[in-house]
Amino acid sequence: MPAQNHRERLRSILRRQAYFRQAVILSSGKPSHYYIDCRKVTLSAEGAYLTAQLILTALADSPVEAIGGLTLGADPIVAAVAALSFAAHRPLEAFIIRKEAKKHGQRRSIEGPTLRAGARVAIVDDVATSGGSLMQAIVRVQEETDWRIDKVICLVDRQEGARERLAQAGFELTALFTGQELEAL
Repeated sequence: MPAQNHRERLRSILRRQAYFRQAVILSSGKPSHYYIDCRKVTLSAEGAYLTAQLILTALADSPVEAIGGLTLGADPIVAAVAALSFAAHRPLEAFIIRKEAKKHGQRRSIEGPTLRAGARVAIVDDVATSGGSLMQAIVRVQEETDWRIDKVICLVDRQEGARERLAQAGFELTALFTGQELEAL
């Protein structure tokens, strides 16, 4: 299936299975007239596959060696991308960033394979509103590693300030979809 067909198919699935028109309070604290629960899609076989394919396409010309993000929204995405990248003969490692460090064991806040010093990574999330979760992941990687963040990607950008917030921090947000695109179906 060509990438454009992947995109249209995933957009349709997101609209049917993850988009809910209802009044909610988002994790950013902002009220909204709609909610997008991407986990309903990224945890499904087809949704995980399509999401990973589109992210791999977005990373095609990038020297990124690993992909990770803040738990829980990023977890299914990074696992799917890692698995498909291996099948595509361009393996990417995956890492998960805990919201707080473990209180036992090695007390890590970043889980996954050991990456080389200076590794180039992508940060990913399912939905971006204000950019808070993406910034939390970026700050954690910057504080605890010597990795270079080359890409920041989200499945859906609600277009409520994340792109601008990330730009102020020196990062460009790549969104596979916007909230407006999902509303338009």
